[in-house]
Amino acid sequence: MNPGANQLVLTAAIAELSALRYTPAGLPALDLRLEHESMRQEAGQDRQVKASTKAVAFGALAERLAKQAIGSSWRFQGFVATPRNGKSLVFHIQEFSQD
Repeated sequence: MNPGANQLVLTAAIAELSALRYTPAGLPALDLRLEHESMRQEAGQDRQVKASTKAVAFGALAERLAKQAIGSSWRFQGFVATPRNGKSLVFHIQEFSQD
């Protein structure tokens, strides 16, 4: 299995931020929802794309993200995983910067 195969880069706006929480190990954690909108080419046609995804960040990154404004747009990098409840994919943010 290729360890680099699960990598996501997404430009998106912060739509929702939960309160900063702490894992049982004491690590800061932040749950958020990101919204993306763009025009893409698909099968030779322009297509307007809208996507909303749940995301999570941990550690110092979570503390930095918790201070950002709702509606602010960023370039996020990380990976996707299914949480223990197995209901949907969650984007695990490992880095973010101004787009």
